[in-house]
Amino acid sequence: MEKSLMKGNEACAEAAIRAGCKCYFGYPITPQNEITAYMSKCLPKIEGGVFVQAESEIGAVNMLYGCAGSGVRCMTSSSSPGISLKAEGISYLAGADLPCVIVNIQRGGPGLGTIQPSQADYWQATKAMGHGDLRIPTLAPNSVQEMVDMTTKAFKIAEKYRTPVMILADGLLGQMMEPVNFSDETLSCEPYSFGANGHGNKRPKNIINSLYLDPLKLEERINERFARYEKIRLNESAADYDKGAKIVVAAYGSTARVARSAVDKARAEGINAGLFRPQTLWPFPEKQIKDATVNAKAVLVSEMSMGQMVDDVKMALEFKLPVEFFGRQGGFVPNPDEILAKIKEMEGKYNA
Repeated sequence: MEKSLMKGNEACAEAAIRAGCKCYFGYPITPQNEITAYMSKCLPKIEGGVFVQAESEIGAVNMLYGCAGSGVRCMTSSSSPGISLKAEGISYLAGADLPCVIVNIQRGGPGLGTIQPSQADYWQATKAMGHGDLRIPTLAPNSVQEMVDMTTKAFKIAEKYRTPVMILADGLLGQMMEPVNFSDETLSCEPYSFGANGHGNKRPKNIINSLYLDPLKLEERINERFARYEKIRLNESAADYDKGAKIVVAAYGSTARVARSAVDKARAEGINAGLFRPQTLWPFPEKQIKDATVNAKAVLVSEMSMGQMVDDVKMALEFKLPVEFFGRQGGFVPNPDEILAKIKEMEGKYNA
């Protein structure tokens, strides 16, 4: 395995190319521009590689629809408000059961907000990524290495279950540099068999569509799709966590790295704290968080938002444990001492 020092954004792009991504469609927005720049430089150099800077985010996601519909492995990326513009197209992709990867390097909002990092797109990604009955598998890396690993994993999940998959990172992960390893694993690049890519009278024609005017047909397709979502929930949920802690800190992405430092400091002071880090945000790792909180008195959720993961934590725990929140907004990243102070407050409250 080779090791390289790369930015998170560039590592994500390189991993996509190595995973067999042939086409990329995007539009510039900070802080994810390195993905677009890297793809523009490197993707056209590979056989069959196509890079298109679209006229808008809306244009890019509809190009993605057309490319995935032709049976080619493809990806787009953007940052928060750009993802909002792509939401309709993502719903069409889900409605047509088309595999693709969508990367969101989050920035602060609402609106234009800031170009600084945020985690305030959690609800959008896990609850409302487009209109209609749909879910989007959502992966949450917390290092540049996981930007690599989860990009490959995203393509595998997309193709196994015929669904768009989102990588939900943030501006800090996108811009930081760390050493990464790229494996020698390669994915088959054969066109998808369902693609509308010409049949030469050798097979029935494929039709890519999300319009079903017959209510029974639409209901049938939605039920079949949700049966696949249930398989994703059962097979693909993932988390990294400590066991046996009394105070459990739940955090993902960049915030989980800070929370790890806070938990380690708490342990050094004799506080029985532990970290729960979901690696999939949808499906939320319900079994794993129950295992992590077997001995817990309380859970602290920390995010770069106003607390969007809190509800999923509460529901996964069936409201049986107190759940509190500490977060920073506006582009600020929580620091370890801030989280440590909250851990100490909760330790005094719930272990007294």
